[in-house]
Amino acid sequence: MTPVIILTALDQISDRIEGLNAGADDYLVKPFDLAELSARIGSVARRYAGNPNPIVTHGPLEIDLAARSIHRDGRPVALTAREWALFEAFLSRPGQLLSKAQLEDKLYAFGAEIESNTIEVHLSRLRKKLGAEVIETERGLGYRLGRA
Repeated sequence: MTPVIILTALDQISDRIEGLNAGADDYLVKPFDLAELSARIGSVARRYAGNPNPIVTHGPLEIDLAARSIHRDGRPVALTAREWALFEAFLSRPGQLLSKAQLEDKLYAFGAEIESNTIEVHLSRLRKKLGAEVIETERGLGYRLGRA
């Protein structure tokens, strides 16, 4: 039941068919854009999570996972790529506690140095944009998506 996306330089149609028939959920040929890979990972994850509908409602928030957009009380909310990456981590694990280290891993994908207060800064900005109740803090343990 583990999702599989094949990333390869083999670009022949016969290779693609063989990979998909072998059980892969998706097939992506190198070179590829990281944004496309991210979208494909999200698509496969939704299928495995039983949520093919990319619209998620959480309290006053309406989140379109496919379009990577959020509306709060009907008004659009603009998130930076890093804020979206963190928020998506919470959405993919609702109710679960995420440690600071787990959240930092989401930002390492951007190839930048992570400073000691980076997570706190981004979480503060997310709370201002989405509402203070959206992300809960468990002192000394981590953070979780708040109750809807």
